[in-house]
Amino acid sequence: MAANLRIERDGHVLRVTLARPDRRNAFDAALIAELAEAFVDVGRARAVVLAGDGPSFSAGADVDWMRSSSDLSYEANVADANALRAMLEAIDGCQAPVVARVQGHALGGGAGLVAAADVAVAGSDAVFAFSEVKLGIVPAVISPFALARIGPGQARRYFVTGERFDAETALRIGLVHEVADDLDAAVDRIVGELLSAGPLAARWAKRLVRERPDGPETARWIAERRASEEGQEGLRAFLEKRHPAWRG
Repeated sequence: MAANLRIERDGHVLRVTLARPDRRNAFDAALIAELAEAFVDVGRARAVVLAGDGPSFSAGADVDWMRSSSDLSYEANVADANALRAMLEAIDGCQAPVVARVQGHALGGGAGLVAAADVAVAGSDAVFAFSEVKLGIVPAVISPFALARIGPGQARRYFVTGERFDAETALRIGLVHEVADDLDAAVDRIVGELLSAGPLAARWAKRLVRERPDGPETARWIAERRASEEGQEGLRAFLEKRHPAWRG
C-alpha cells in the first residue's frame, strides 16, 4: 500500500492524490517511488486525475530530504535525480491522459509535475515557481517537461529568476491550460470530455503528440484507426446520429 498517495478508481477514472498535506505534498524518496509505480500501469483507465491533498498541490522537494542529500556522494545524488526523472517520465508516458488539478503551491518539482501532465487546470489561488536557483541548484530534471510546455523564451526568465508567479501568468506562458474559480467543476468537465472520446483513440492521440510521426507514418496511423473496431463504431454512430458504444 502506498503511504504517501491515495489511489482510487472511480469508474473509468483513476484518481492519484498526493497525501502529505502536512508537508505541502513535498517530494521525498518514498513519494517519488510511489508516484512512479502508480503511473507505470493504469490499467484500462480512460483518464487519470493527479491532485494534492490540503492547501497545496506540491511544494517541490521536502526540506528534510534535501538536507539529507547534502551528505550523499555524487553517484548517490545522480541516483536520486534519476529516480525523480523516472517518476516524471512515468507520468508523461502514462498511456491514459493525465489531468493535473493544481491549487496553492506548485513549486520546483511540483511545477515539474504540472508540466508532465497532459492537461493542467489551476485554481485562481495557485502559485508557481521554478525555484531551484534560490537554493543554488537548477531545474535540470524537470527541464525537458517544462521546456516542452513553456518554451525556451519563457524558461530563460523563470528558470533564471526563480521568481513566483500567479495562475494567470502560468496560463499566459502555457504552463497550465485553464484557470478556474471552481477547480473541481473544471476538472470534472475536462474528464467528461475525455470520457466522450474513443478510449483507444485518446491514447493514440496522446502518442501522436509525444512521438510526432512523420508524413507517411501519419497515413498509416489514421488508416489503422479507421479500420479498427472503435473507429468503425465511431463512424457508424456519427452517421446514425447516436452515441457510440463507449458512451453507453
